[in-house]
Amino acid sequence: MHLEFNRFNSATTSRAAYNQTRQVCRRGAGQKEVIVDLQRKRKLIASVAIIGAMVMTVAGCAGTGGNAGSTDKSITVGAIYLDTQGFYGGVQRGVQDGAAENGTTVKVLESNAQDDASKESTFVSTYITANVNAILLSAASGESSIPAIKQAFDANIPVICYNTCIADESAQKYVYSYVFGDPVKFGEQIGQAAADYFIANNIAAPKIGVLNCEFVEVCVQRREGFENVLKEKVPGYTIVSNQLATDPTKSIDTATAMLTANPDTDAFFGESGGAAIGGVKAVEQNNRVGKTVVFGSDMTTDLANALVKGDVLKASVDVSGQAVGKLAIKAAIDAVGGVAKPASINVDAPIVLYTGPEDGKKWLEAHANGIP
Repeated sequence: MHLEFNRFNSATTSRAAYNQTRQVCRRGAGQKEVIVDLQRKRKLIASVAIIGAMVMTVAGCAGTGGNAGSTDKSITVGAIYLDTQGFYGGVQRGVQDGAAENGTTVKVLESNAQDDASKESTFVSTYITANVNAILLSAASGESSIPAIKQAFDANIPVICYNTCIADESAQKYVYSYVFGDPVKFGEQIGQAAADYFIANNIAAPKIGVLNCEFVEVCVQRREGFENVLKEKVPGYTIVSNQLATDPTKSIDTATAMLTANPDTDAFFGESGGAAIGGVKAVEQNNRVGKTVVFGSDMTTDLANALVKGDVLKASVDVSGQAVGKLAIKAAIDAVGGVAKPASINVDAPIVLYTGPEDGKKWLEAHANGIP
């Protein structure tokens, strides 16, 4: 199995994404290299010639030159990550392992949309021009991502959503598969952990700050599941603040501001890994250890270590990036191989709840390389 990764510059906002990419394709036993150096192409007026060169190079590396329906065991996939959180490193590793398990040579062109639907659209256009066989993406928006995905669909390139996707009706039309852990069930699991904590500590009316990622629908649904359980188990709870906080550094400031405004906050619910670790660090930096706890989402080395420590982070619920990556690349291989689109596009990824130091230690042992 051979798998090659190439990265498109995530800061690019137009078709000039090509201008900052150097593609190297290794061919045959002699490892001869064909190089297309686009870094020196500064003017967009030359983009047509540049794109033509890129398409030929990508097709040569992939060994297929075609889209859905190819039976070749070598494919090219365009992968778009939503942001830079560790989850997406896990997805990348899962794609590698999944390709090996399926006996398929996969070349992956990578990019990062940075939570921006316009950048995502640019990368989708780039991949269509490059004639990739399939596109894997975690959609930046339930609505704003629809035109780009439809563009790929119209170009006969199957799209596999993972983690996040577009609105259901459009997804059913334009998406081949959607790999995710049910976000409501995800939220319910961490909600149950929070309810157990509040009940055990006789906190009948907990005040909760939410550090959210609700620019995507799945995070709204995570909170829905979280609150479903609290409404039943701890009906006296109050959400004192709900603010965007996905970046693991900026989320510290957001959580700190929330603590300043609501010094009697009993807990944070972090809807993503970056939100959760920001909540943990804000509690530590503002002398709130023993007063405010955190219930998180996703698992990273930092979150696992916080679980082992046990004084702030009480639980975190996770969908493994590696598991998602394996399922996503399998769906891509099926689509390119001509397997009919399933009646239901949803592919369930396993949801795991981690509570306490022992679970943190087990996660660290199982992920010694730090990849979630």
